[in-house]
Amino acid sequence: MTTRTFFAAAAAVLAFTSPALANERSFTHEGVTYDYTVTPKGDARVLEGKSSTGDKFRLVVKNGWVTGYAANTRVSFRAPKGTASLQTAQR
Repeated sequence: MTTRTFFAAAAAVLAFTSPALANERSFTHEGVTYDYTVTPKGDARVLEGKSSTGDKFRLVVKNGWVTGYAANTRVSFRAPKGTASLQTAQR
């Protein structure tokens, strides 16, 4: 996994920890903007989106782990503390 892909995936999860008011979200990391949605699926949260460079990602946050794909690369890593039992805020 490239460093950029890892940081994109990690940044997506970190942005997820910030309070937001809608399922559609966006953040910028190292000059790249990421637009994504968060969908609850049982006890997991699915983050799906695309970067301003055109790379797509789909991450599943469940049981303290993040798994999925970012820029066609499989990723799996521990979720930052505090993300395992998040509630999705609604606008």
